[in-house]
Amino acid sequence: MPRKLPERRKNDSVKFKDFRSFNRPIYYEGTVKPSPISEGEEYDVKIDDIGREGDGICNVKGFRVYVAGAKSGQEARIRINSVRGTFATAQLVEKAA
Repeated sequence: MPRKLPERRKNDSVKFKDFRSFNRPIYYEGTVKPSPISEGEEYDVKIDDIGREGDGICNVKGFRVYVAGAKSGQEARIRINSVRGTFATAQLVEKAA
């Protein structure tokens, strides 16, 4: 005996209604937070780690900052050169004694 096919519904032709039907988050354009730091500001920091290109990595107000020419464990004063979406770059102003 042949198997009975399921009945077609009127919405079967539409594959995707929206992302909510798949339990995925919906992103809106206005949800990007502004960075807590800006260009030209100076901070006293401790370098936590070294990046793959040899730059020092530190966190300023929870924001990742890459410092050119810094070494791990070094305490220094830095000046922010540029701020990108999720990170910033900085240069050494002076090394702490």
